[in-house]
Amino acid sequence: MTDEEMQHPVGEHRTVAIALAQLAFWDRRVKYVLDNTERDGKLFIPEIDIFVNDLSLPLWAAIPPRAAARIAIESAQALDTRLEGFPPALLEEINAYNERWVVRALHRGEHLDQVEAALKS
Repeated sequence: MTDEEMQHPVGEHRTVAIALAQLAFWDRRVKYVLDNTERDGKLFIPEIDIFVNDLSLPLWAAIPPRAAARIAIESAQALDTRLEGFPPALLEEINAYNERWVVRALHRGEHLDQVEAALKS
C-alpha cells in the first residue's frame, strides 16, 4: 500500500495504519497470554478489556504508517510461530476460553475486511 492508502479512513476513528497497529497490539497480547500460560502450566488471563482500543487510539495514530504495517506483520508472524509450537493441551484450554486467541484469522479477518472495504470506497 502507498502511504496515502495507509492513511485512508477505516470507520469513524481509525485509518488503515491504525487498524494494523491495533492488530499488532492484540496479537502481542495473545502471545503474552500464551507465554504466561505455558510458563504457569495453566490458563493465564490478563486483566484487560475492550476499552483498551479506545484508550490506545492516540498512541496508534502516532505510529508512522509504514511502521504500523511492519509491526502488524512482525507481530502476526511471531504469534503464528508461537501458536504452531504451543503445547496442544494448553492450547485447547485457551481455545475453550477464547477461540479468537487461537484462531487469529477471526480477529485479523474482521479488521482486514474493514480495511479492504474502506480502501474500495
